[in-house]
Amino acid sequence: MAQLVVRNLEEQVVARLRRRAAELGVSVEEAHRQVLREALLKSKGRGKPTFKEHLLAMPDVGGDAIFARNTKTRRPVEI
Repeated sequence: MAQLVVRNLEEQVVARLRRRAAELGVSVEEAHRQVLREALLKSKGRGKPTFKEHLLAMPDVGGDAIFARNTKTRRPVEI
């Protein structure tokens, strides 16, 4: 396993990491690993689904007939 040392972190970041670790009941080191895994290994863009994930999450509400164009009704077009 590789090791990673992070220097010059803001105190606010360290405090939030400690709080997160306490809430989860894990060490600060484990909380740090979890944050890195969540940010880098799950969804690209942290919290934002990829286009593919977004499409896959859409509910199946029927066929494509609801998108059919009504060709009987014409609208005026200005050129």
